Amino acid sequence: MTDPGALEIEPRAVAARRDDFEVVDVRAPHALAGPLGRVPGARAIPLAELEARAGELHSPRCLLLVCRSGMRSRRACELLLAHGVGPVANLTGGMIAWNRAGLAI
Repeated sequence: MTDPGALEIEPRAVAARRDDFEVVDVRAPHALAGPLGRVPGARAIPLAELEARAGELHSPRCLLLVCRSGMRSRRACELLLAHGVGPVANLTGGMIAWNRAGLAI
């Protein structure tokens, strides 16, 4: 079950309010260099390292978690909330949806 503290937000809504978010991409390093690109300014912390590095993620802005399709980033949101880190939001549809929306990478 998804934690009710994690928001789902569509790519165009993120782009319209980009300064409201600190973006954290949880994909593996090889995926960041792939054809889907990454959200400009995104910080890379692979999901496998997220729990150990959760203490690095205290921000006055909402943390927007990003992955390829939105599934791993949803798990990342749940993990961070369980560790008392938030607010968090999941990029609905991940980088696939970001690219489909024609947003900058």
